[in-house]
Amino acid sequence: MHQAADGGLARVRLPGGVVSPAQLRVLAAASADLGDGNLELTSRGNIQIRALRPGAPKELSDRLYDAGLLPSLTHERVRNILASPLSGLDQHSQYDVQPLVAALDRNLCATPRLAELPGRFLFTLDDGRGDLAAIGADVGVRFTGAQAALLLAGEDTGVRLSPADAPRVMLQAAEAFLDEREAQQSAAWRLGELTDGVLEVLSRLGYSKSAGQSAPQGEAVRAGMHGPELLVATVPLGSLGQEQAAALADAVQLRVTPWRSVVVVGGDVDRLVAAGLVVDEESPWNRMTACAGRPGCGKALADVRRDARRVAAMVPSGRRPVHWSGCERRCGQPAGDFVDVLALTDGYSVDGSAAVTAEQSVMRMR
Repeated sequence: MHQAADGGLARVRLPGGVVSPAQLRVLAAASADLGDGNLELTSRGNIQIRALRPGAPKELSDRLYDAGLLPSLTHERVRNILASPLSGLDQHSQYDVQPLVAALDRNLCATPRLAELPGRFLFTLDDGRGDLAAIGADVGVRFTGAQAALLLAGEDTGVRLSPADAPRVMLQAAEAFLDEREAQQSAAWRLGELTDGVLEVLSRLGYSKSAGQSAPQGEAVRAGMHGPELLVATVPLGSLGQEQAAALADAVQLRVTPWRSVVVVGGDVDRLVAAGLVVDEESPWNRMTACAGRPGCGKALADVRRDARRVAAMVPSGRRPVHWSGCERRCGQPAGDFVDVLALTDGYSVDGSAAVTAEQSVMRMR
């Protein structure tokens, strides 16, 4: 729980992005009853509920626990696990990492000391397509067939693991991070912030660093159809309304992605589109994100979501994502290169330009 300008803010973690249709209904009902009615998708594949009224956290916790969304009160803050969203669902998956996600989450919660991890510490499991390469996790694996490369601070260490060993070694690396942070008397939140953090963690694991193979960086999951019963639906600005949640909850299987979209197995495409979800690969909504902005955030200088929606149809096509930030913190920004639209006291800057209106900022993007 966090306190925001519009009330309580609850972040519900979804390891591997997995949420069942029944669980999504629970989340939507909780937001309708206790918050502002919307569900926010985050850049780590989680869901947030905003504007919680006083006294709501206890009832929300009870609902989440009953739905299987709160398996550990002590470790909830550190259950930050991303996985390739289409893993095991299409022909590009070299290894289905979802069973490993479940094992990693289960053993993470069963290890008392790992509750000490910083809330930003991140695990990733890439099924070989490279879609998570730009995210730069603290501890990750990337598969090539049935062998996994161990990644630390986003760097291939040269260490190779079997699938059975991957969750155990990943958690040992997290413990080694805590040990090294204590040894350095550091308050580091991320492994890359430690002095020689990668080398020191490897040494504590009994490994030495060697040159890893250069693996190409894959693309983020794109919106559209990926198979007869498989599609990805983008949620504009990551804000999921009640009608949209209801349309998604009629599917067979759901996974939230780090790109404010949802993998849908067995959904009704026409109903999803009618509810305002995007399945067109060329839509500008696939490249546009925004922080909460006003009025939800007390630090924001503008209602960035309102302005982004107003000019969405004008945004030029291109490869670079566009992120609207209400202040210098740039919350929720995408990994890698992006068009930086930043609210100022007298307008917006685009990639460091002078202040312009929201409409003029679109021209700067060209």
